[in-house]
Amino acid sequence: MASEIRASHILVVNETHCKELIAKITAGASFEDIARECSKCPSGQKGGDLGFFGKGKMVTQFENAAFKLNVGELSGPVKTPFGYHIIKRTA
Repeated sequence: MASEIRASHILVVNETHCKELIAKITAGASFEDIARECSKCPSGQKGGDLGFFGKGKMVTQFENAAFKLNVGELSGPVKTPFGYHIIKRTA
């Protein structure tokens, strides 16, 4: 398993909105554009890019989901204390 990965995410306040955005992205909408328009995290301005991070840098729920993804893969809704995330592993 990789010691560091790179991921992007979109943070929203509820699961319904999260699922709606996943459907749009799956149908072909740009992950980065949706992140800029909808994410509640400052990383949204960078298309959701969080850069590289290792174990212990993110909240447990987020980290566990991100490290399970293959490069290019999108997560389902991931609930953390911050809200609901869509995670995309980019490296």
